[in-house]
Amino acid sequence: MKLHAFERTPRLLRTRLAAMLVSVLGFGAAQAATDVQVWVSLIPHNQAVFDDLVDDFNSEQNEVRVEIKTFNTSREIEPALLERVRDKQKTPHLVQIDDNRNPEALAAQKHIAPLHTLLAKYPIKHAQWFVAPQNLSMRDARGRLLAFPYMIDVPVMFYNIRAFEKAGMSPAVPQRSWYGLQEQLVDLANKATRNCPAITDQSVSVNLENLAAVNNQFFTSADNGTKAQSAAFTFDTTFVRHLSLMIAWVRSELLVDPEPNVFAPDLFAADECSVLWSESSNIGRFIELDTLKFGLTGLPYYPQVTKAPGSPFLDGTGLWATSGHTDEEHKATVKFLAWLAEPDNAARWYQETGFLPLTKQAFEQTGEGYYKDHGIEPWRDLVAVYAKPPSETGRGFKIKNYPQIREMFHQKLDEALGGQYPAVTALTTAKSEASRIMQGK
Repeated sequence: MKLHAFERTPRLLRTRLAAMLVSVLGFGAAQAATDVQVWVSLIPHNQAVFDDLVDDFNSEQNEVRVEIKTFNTSREIEPALLERVRDKQKTPHLVQIDDNRNPEALAAQKHIAPLHTLLAKYPIKHAQWFVAPQNLSMRDARGRLLAFPYMIDVPVMFYNIRAFEKAGMSPAVPQRSWYGLQEQLVDLANKATRNCPAITDQSVSVNLENLAAVNNQFFTSADNGTKAQSAAFTFDTTFVRHLSLMIAWVRSELLVDPEPNVFAPDLFAADECSVLWSESSNIGRFIELDTLKFGLTGLPYYPQVTKAPGSPFLDGTGLWATSGHTDEEHKATVKFLAWLAEPDNAARWYQETGFLPLTKQAFEQTGEGYYKDHGIEPWRDLVAVYAKPPSETGRGFKIKNYPQIREMFHQKLDEALGGQYPAVTALTTAKSEASRIMQGK
């Protein structure tokens, strides 16, 4: 963890000169800025984008000063926050936290201030939120925002255009069907990237959660847990057949498992892999690489299960406001969020990171030239669907104790892909353990 410097020297000089002029010309006595501390954890490229935005906010006005504290992983943030709460220490004003597929439970914590309560007192004017309120991400049952939806992303399929061209494929794009993609991966392994035809850092997302969503199926019973306090995972034949296919891909070295401490997107960025399934928030870092020629499309699906693919569940994190601060501090916090929501600033965040647009204005302000210039034309259509009310199977899911369940799913998938268990055994065991975890406190 480290504290960032928040002003570059030229901006700092301009700010100090402006303050001196105010004092000399007698425009009023200088007032101390209200400090707003923000805890975040982002990949280096996206962290740099966020730091630059904060620099600009701090240099454009003198009433509020935002300070950033970064963490190595987002999982470290909530425990650190809870430690401060337990010790009755001052908490940061905004924290980047995953809603863990149970946003209302998080919002009910005494140290959390649901965003809609702050916005009722200090409205963010003119901003039209991009993601439809029917989606479950960071909203309550009434569709009210519980957190600032700033770091929302979705999984996509990235592909290395040069590798597809080297393998003689025309057009040099991956097929969206799993079995069609398998044929391409064989050619890619033989002619382009023997050591890494396909890779992912989102095994649970791709092979379980969004296997359901993209194939227009429910992930759990009770309509993805929205119609009952408890839900169950069925893992029907679609899941068994898919995991069996993935096991076969690993055995034939079409799908590779990165070594410990190796980040799959890094291998793709280094031109070593043909296909990567990962979060859209890698788009900005990939665009920045002059050596990488890539494209993207939606996750694969099974035409035998659905005629047309659905959209993945929303994922990612939000900025959650904390309670226990003065009215002045809450007002300053919302002023910073309102600045992030301004069209130019929100469009910059969307375009330079790959997180979904914060507002409709940010999406509309991003012209077709942006997508064409970067060779990511499909991204516009993949994003646009989230402004519309989602399907019943795609709006999200609510599961008690899902972080523990997800970690268990990851372990079971690793064991199955490593050849320790057949698909049906791994999924049956995962379903049973998930039921037990859901019953826990």
